[in-house]
Amino acid sequence: MADSAFWIASLTAGTAVLASWVTSRGTARAARIQADTTTRAQRAERLRDSRRTAYADLMERAQRMGDLYWKVSDLCADDVIRRLPELDRLRDRLRDEYSGLRHCTWIVSLEGPPEVAEAADALRRTTTPAYRAVEAILDGDPTAPDRFDSAYAPFWQALRNFVERGRRALEVM
Repeated sequence: MADSAFWIASLTAGTAVLASWVTSRGTARAARIQADTTTRAQRAERLRDSRRTAYADLMERAQRMGDLYWKVSDLCADDVIRRLPELDRLRDRLRDEYSGLRHCTWIVSLEGPPEVAEAADALRRTTTPAYRAVEAILDGDPTAPDRFDSAYAPFWQALRNFVERGRRALEVM
């Protein structure tokens, strides 16, 4: 009887050790999966936050340029010849704002995704015709105010496209 008690005790102990080992492996695997999931979620949230910040900065810069465009339009509606010094100051401010817009465009290009970066670059490119028109107004070109007015709408459309692509990119994260 002692021999069978020994074997039963050994089998019971072995079973307990095996069950403990299986449980600890399962617990360790579950903990690893949970840690990986948490890490991925935190990484995605950090990426989403950095993209949102980059997109908002670009939109703010674009709005500043838009405000300056409105001021140029107001000058063009008035006697622009008499107000050339004021237009010259606005041109300088447009150049400064463009520098910030270009910087924000690069940040958006780094943050991605590619379709949002393309929309940001398209927005940046729409500023060139308006700036050239302001230069032409200062040079005395009588057709330049009309060219400026026609450059205004594509800028706002490009901004709307950027906002839409940015919104969609943030939604899918």
